[in-house]
Amino acid sequence: MILFLIAYLAGALTIVSPCILPVLPFVLSRAGQPFARSILPMLLGIIVTFAGVATLAAVGGSWAVHTNEIGRCAAIALIAGFGVTLLSPRMAAMIMRPAVALGSRLSQQAGGKAGSAGASFVLGVATGLLWAPCAGPILGLVLTGAALQGANVQTTLLLTAYAAGAATSLALAVLAGEKVFAGMKRSLGIGDRLRQGLGVAVLAGVAAIALGLDTGLLSRLSYASSIRIEQSLLDRLRDTGGAGAEASVNAMQLAASNGLKGYQSNLPKLGRFVSLDGAVEWLNSKPLTAEDLRGKVVLVDFWTYSCINCIRTIPYLRAWAEKYRDQGLVVIGVHSPEFAFEKRIDNVRQAMDEFQIGYPVAIDNDFKIWRSFGNNYWPAHYFIDAKGQIRHTQFGEGDYEQSERVIQDLLAEAAGSRKADTAAVAPDAKGAEAAPDLARLQSGESYIGYVRAANFISPEGVGADVARDYTVGKPELNEWGLTGKWTVGGEQASLDQAGGGITYRFSARDLHLVLGSGADGKKIRFQVKVDGVEPGMDHGSDIDAKGNGTVSQTRLYQLVRQSGDVRERTFEIRFLDPGVEAFVFTFG
Repeated sequence: MILFLIAYLAGALTIVSPCILPVLPFVLSRAGQPFARSILPMLLGIIVTFAGVATLAAVGGSWAVHTNEIGRCAAIALIAGFGVTLLSPRMAAMIMRPAVALGSRLSQQAGGKAGSAGASFVLGVATGLLWAPCAGPILGLVLTGAALQGANVQTTLLLTAYAAGAATSLALAVLAGEKVFAGMKRSLGIGDRLRQGLGVAVLAGVAAIALGLDTGLLSRLSYASSIRIEQSLLDRLRDTGGAGAEASVNAMQLAASNGLKGYQSNLPKLGRFVSLDGAVEWLNSKPLTAEDLRGKVVLVDFWTYSCINCIRTIPYLRAWAEKYRDQGLVVIGVHSPEFAFEKRIDNVRQAMDEFQIGYPVAIDNDFKIWRSFGNNYWPAHYFIDAKGQIRHTQFGEGDYEQSERVIQDLLAEAAGSRKADTAAVAPDAKGAEAAPDLARLQSGESYIGYVRAANFISPEGVGADVARDYTVGKPELNEWGLTGKWTVGGEQASLDQAGGGITYRFSARDLHLVLGSGADGKKIRFQVKVDGVEPGMDHGSDIDAKGNGTVSQTRLYQLVRQSGDVRERTFEIRFLDPGVEAFVFTFG
C-alpha cells in the first residue's frame, strides 16, 4: 500500500517538472468546459493511455516502444489539428470536415460549444501518448521491477497510481485556470484572443514534442528539479522497509532455536530454502536441489557478470568457497542477467573463466530462482543453514567480515560445537575486483540506453532506435553525451560509423564502461583520453598508458583508475572501428 501511495505522490509532483510543459496547454484548453463531460474524460484518457503504454513497455520489450512511437506521431497530428481549430473556427470547419464523427466533435470543442465526453477522452488519449515517455525515477523503478518480477497486475496498478497522481495535479491546474480565464474574460473581453493564444500554445507544444524537446532539453531540466523530490520519496520508502525488516529480525532473534544439540546460533530464521528449480543450465555442477544440499551450509549469491558491485564481491566468494569447503560450505552462484547479452551462456562461461569461479553457477535466465527467493538486488547473498533455513542476508557489496562470521556460526551450528574462529580472508583483489574508494566517490551508475538514461546533454536529443549524428560540448559533473553517428536503443547505443565517441564528466577513482562488439564479434579498437590527454598512470586495467584498448567481448572494461588525487575529470573515448555497443557507466 505504501508503494502505491509513493507512486501516486510522485505522479502528483509531475506538475512541478518542466517535463509537463508540452502537454499542459492541451489540458488548460479544457478550462471553462463542464468538468464531468470535458475535463474528467480527458484526465481519464491520460490515465488509461499512460498506464497501458507503460505496461506494454514493461512486459512487451522493444516492439512496444516502436508502437508508442507510432502512437506519438498520430497524437502529434491529432493535437496539431486541435491547435489549429483553436486558432480559427473557419479553419476548424475546413480541417475537420473529412474527419467525420471525430472531426465533428473536435470542431464543436474548437467553436466553444459543449463538447462530448468521447471527444475529451480522445484528447486525453492523445495527450497521454505524448506524455508517457517523459516520466521520472518512480516510473523507471516500476518498469525495472516489472522486467525482473515478470508481468503482473501490480505493475499496471502502480503505473495507474502514478498517472492518477499526475491527473490530480493537472485537474487542479485546470480548475485554477478556469477561474483565471473567467476573470480575464469578464475584465478584458478577450475570449477570442484567449482561444487563439491557447491555439498558439498548443502548436508550440506540438513543435517542442516533434523536435524531441520533451524528452531532451525538458527531461534534463526535469532531472535537475523533480528528481531530488522523487528520490527522497524512494529513499523514505527504503528506510521504512529497512526499519520494519530490522524489527522483524530482532523479534526472530528472541525466538530463534533450531533444535540442534550442542552449539546453537542466535541468527534468526528468515524463511525456508525453497527451490533452485528453473535454471536453464548449470555450470561447474550437475543441477542441485534444496534436498541435495540438506546438511550443508549454503551461500547463494545472485549476480550478473557485468555488474561492478557483483564483480567486487567475487574475490571473497572464491576465498570462502575454498577455505570452508571441507567444513561443509557450498557456495552457489545464481546468474540472473540484467542485459540481454548476459543471457548468452557462452558469455557467462567465459566470464567465469576470467574470474576463476570454480563453484556451481545456475543460469537463471528466466528469473525463476530470483522470484522464488523474492530477490530484488545484485549482488544478494542468502546464508542457509544445514536444515534448509535462511538465517542471514546481505544485499550489496561490503560487510565481508560480518558475512564470514555468519558462515563460521552456521558451520559451528551444523557441527554442534563451536570452533575457534580463524582470521577473516583478505583476498588480493586487482583491477575491477578491487574495493571502491567510497569516500571520494561522487559519480554513480549511468545507463546509455534510452529506457534508463539520465543527464544526457547532446543537443540533438535521443533518437530512439534511429541512426542520428550527435555532438557534445562541455558537460558538467555527471553529464555525458555522444559524438558521431549512433543508434540509441533501449539498453545500449550502437556506433554506426568509425570515429564516434562518448564524453563523460565524472569524479571517482575508477571509471568502468560495459562495452560489446555487436553480433559479428569483431574486435573494435578505441582510444581513451582524460582531460584531453593520454591517461598515463591513470589508465585502467583494460587500456595502456597511451589510452589504447580493444573491445573483444561484451563485458565491463576498466578504463580509468586515478593513481593520485581523485578529482573531477573529463573522460573521452573514441572508437576507431564501427559496431561497438555501449551499455552503462559505473564508478568506484
